[in-house]
Amino acid sequence: MKPSTVVVRPAPGKKSRAIVSIGAITVQAAIGRSGRTVMKREGDGATPITSMRLISGFRRGERNGRLVTSLPLRRIRADMLWCDQSGNANYNCLVRAPFGAGHEEMRRSDGLYDICLVMDWNISSRARNRGSAIFFHLIRPGYEPTAGCVAVSLADMRRLLPHLRKGTIVRVL
Repeated sequence: MKPSTVVVRPAPGKKSRAIVSIGAITVQAAIGRSGRTVMKREGDGATPITSMRLISGFRRGERNGRLVTSLPLRRIRADMLWCDQSGNANYNCLVRAPFGAGHEEMRRSDGLYDICLVMDWNISSRARNRGSAIFFHLIRPGYEPTAGCVAVSLADMRRLLPHLRKGTIVRVL
């Protein structure tokens, strides 16, 4: 049976770095520029200390070839956006362009969301200002900090994906 929990623990020396483990696989990661927090708020740049279920994911169809995973992945279209405006009824949800409220583009030019896994942070029971778009996605060069997500290299994401499915727990310590 495949392991059902991904553990994200702080790496020594830098608050925006982490170590991600599932079963025998251990990889380096970046987390929020403000480190980790138990009091996650929109825009604080921190990764929430909690356990989150993987819900689904997104992928750029023209990039990264075949991906091996049981996690449902949707192909990213140019009109896919993620609402990050806390006062909007669509807060922390996928929306379609054109969309006037604050949002992130899912089809990013920098490739960070070429593989983007959605964790259930403030989604199944949304609350204003609790944080949005807390994803498990690809890393920036040099393991630059994220805005609160967990990010790994493409090679490491490919190693992790076969062990992930809907309901896998991502536990940030």
